[in-house]
Amino acid sequence: METNKCIIIAEAGVNHNGDINIAKKLINQAVLAGVDFIKFQTFKTELNISKQASKADYQKLNTANKTETQYEMVQKLELGFEKFSILKQYCDEKGVGFLSTGFDFPSIDFLDTLGLPFFKIPSGEIINKPYLEYVAKKGRPIILSTGMSTLHEIQNAIDIFTRKGLTRDQIIVLHCNTEYPTPFSDVNLRAMQTIREICKVKTGYSDHTLGIEIPIAAATMGAVIIEKHFTLNRKMDGPDHRISLEPEELLKMVTAIRHIEAALGDGIKKPSPSEIKNIQIVRRSIHYAKNLKKGGIISEDDLIMKRPGNGISPMELENVLSKKLKIDVLADSIVKWEDLE
Repeated sequence: METNKCIIIAEAGVNHNGDINIAKKLINQAVLAGVDFIKFQTFKTELNISKQASKADYQKLNTANKTETQYEMVQKLELGFEKFSILKQYCDEKGVGFLSTGFDFPSIDFLDTLGLPFFKIPSGEIINKPYLEYVAKKGRPIILSTGMSTLHEIQNAIDIFTRKGLTRDQIIVLHCNTEYPTPFSDVNLRAMQTIREICKVKTGYSDHTLGIEIPIAAATMGAVIIEKHFTLNRKMDGPDHRISLEPEELLKMVTAIRHIEAALGDGIKKPSPSEIKNIQIVRRSIHYAKNLKKGGIISEDDLIMKRPGNGISPMELENVLSKKLKIDVLADSIVKWEDLE
C-alpha cells in the first residue's frame, strides 16, 4: 500500500441517500477536490441490523423521520451490488480510487471481485472475530478504524490479522472517535502516535469533528491516511450529512494537507533551494571599520561585521586579527585575503 504521501479518503458513506445519481455527483466532487479515494458503504441490511434496533441519538437528530427504526433508515440507504459495480467503473473513468466498506460476508466477497487495493474495516467490527478473520483471509491490506476501542482491542485485532498471514506492513490503524460530531475535547490525537509506537503499525486518522482543523493537525502529526465524511449539502436528510464537509470545504482540507505534506520535508536541516540566493544578502562578512594604511597591524577595533556576506566569514575573525596590511584600505570596504600578509 502506497504511503509515501498522506492518502486522503473522502468518505461518502451513505450520503448518496440510496440514489446512484447522487453517488455519481459525490464522485465528481471528490475528483475536483483532489482526493485519492472516495469510499462508500456496502451492506445487506437484513444481515447487519435487527428490525428491533433503534437509531443512535445522532441518527435521530439528523433524520426527519423520528419514529423509524435503524433497520428502516438503513434499508433506504442500501445500494445493490450491481450499482457499486457501476460506481467502480465511474471512478475508474474519472481517475479517482474507489473504496467501500463491506459490512457482511456477501458484501466482502463482492468487493473482493472489484480488486480493491485494501479492505476498510469500520470501528464497530473491531471485536467481531469472525468478521475480522474473514476479511484477513482475503489477503488484501487492511485499514482498521478504532472508534470506541481500547489499545488491547486494537492489539487483539492486529493479532488476528497476523495469524491469518498478513504482515504489519499490510495493516494501517486509524485513530477514530465515533461520536457524531466528535467534541474537540474527545479527539485525543496523541493516541494516534501511541498506537503507532506500541502496535508497530502505520497509523492515520478518521475524523468526525466539525470543520477541517483536526484532520489537518493529524497530517502534521504523521497520519499516513486521513478519512473525512463529505456530502453535497449538509441540509440533506440523512444520518451523516450534518457532520460532513461540503465540496468547497473538502477542497480546502485537501489543499491544506498537501501543503503540510510538502512542508514537512525530509527532516535534514540544510539551506533549501529557494533560500540559497539569500545567503550572501542576509549574512555578514568582515569589513574595515576605518581607513587603514599599508603595514598596519589589524586589531578588532579596525573591523566591523556588515552585509553582504560574500567576503570573509565572521567565523574567520581570529585568522584576520594581527595580520599586516599589504595595501591602504578604505572604511566600509570588504576585507580580502589578498589584502593581508
